[in-house]
Amino acid sequence: MRKVLVDLNRLRVNPYNGLYQFSKDLGQGLAAITDKELELDFYLPRNKFGVFGNHVNYVPHYSRDKFYMRGTSKYDVWHVTTQISWYRPFNKKTKSVFTIHDLNFLVEEKDNVKRNKRLLADIQKRIDRSHYITAISNYALQEVEQHLNLHDLPRAVVYNGCALESFPLFDQPRYKPAKPFLFSIGSVQPRKSFHTLMPLLLNNDYELIIAGQNHFDYAATVQAAAERYGVAHRVKMVGAVSDEEKYWYYNNCKAFVFPSVAEGFGFPAIEAMILAKPVFLSDQACMPEIGGDVAYYFKSFDDSHMQQVFSDGMHHYETTQPQQRLLQRAALFSWHNAAKHYMDIYKCV
Repeated sequence: MRKVLVDLNRLRVNPYNGLYQFSKDLGQGLAAITDKELELDFYLPRNKFGVFGNHVNYVPHYSRDKFYMRGTSKYDVWHVTTQISWYRPFNKKTKSVFTIHDLNFLVEEKDNVKRNKRLLADIQKRIDRSHYITAISNYALQEVEQHLNLHDLPRAVVYNGCALESFPLFDQPRYKPAKPFLFSIGSVQPRKSFHTLMPLLLNNDYELIIAGQNHFDYAATVQAAAERYGVAHRVKMVGAVSDEEKYWYYNNCKAFVFPSVAEGFGFPAIEAMILAKPVFLSDQACMPEIGGDVAYYFKSFDDSHMQQVFSDGMHHYETTQPQQRLLQRAALFSWHNAAKHYMDIYKCV
């Protein structure tokens, strides 16, 4: 039996962070599978013990472990699940599986050459001591191959799963639109391109709800764009939302709009597909890979083009009723499938 440590130390941080959610969902997927060839230990903060049930093994995470951690040689495999983890086995016997999510920082602050060079160097160090590389999309892997040296390491794309908890009886979001609305979600940062959505509010009475942490400077850019288009009274940045509120906004929106230009995966698009909503995405980064042929794509952020794509897409959705195809597409992204894929890698590395 191979003994595996799964590094889920990101469970110590902000629960609205994408890597926190990834760690939680992956852990649940792995814990739900019994494999007689593997024994898994979940490495996470002590106050999270029990999060995956009482039938699995937990190892307490301490920040000092980045300098030295005793007993790592007992593991055959160490899964570094996030590219920014400082934690690793302190021996030459243990094989390291390293999951890379994205290189979004190259887009977010493309002019910050010094910072980006440092971040790439940090990731390269982790690659250099790894034995197997995984990425969460083909796009993410291609980005890594372009900017970093993977040597001749074996590599694979392991798509994330996606699950959306439902709350059908919940009906009290902090802001409840009185009109039909479009919905988007994500940290309000430049790569999300939320400011480009304003033309979709012209010549109609829709509101636009943007959920997600909005303390970033870019929130002012979004607000300024709304004012410039004369739709500021219909644009609501509601901040980080609870799972109940998120479900309500997805379930009640007229359409989901997500013009992000830098995504390693793109959970929100799948969450919208789980509820069979019309999904409008940029055609950049991994978005076409995730949305496939059931989403509608903005090929530019030109006002008239976006309005035409939205109008044509809504007409297509209403006349063809593609809800079943949307559900089938969403079902491709399963945490059970992702966990099985990782477990196969643990056995072969």
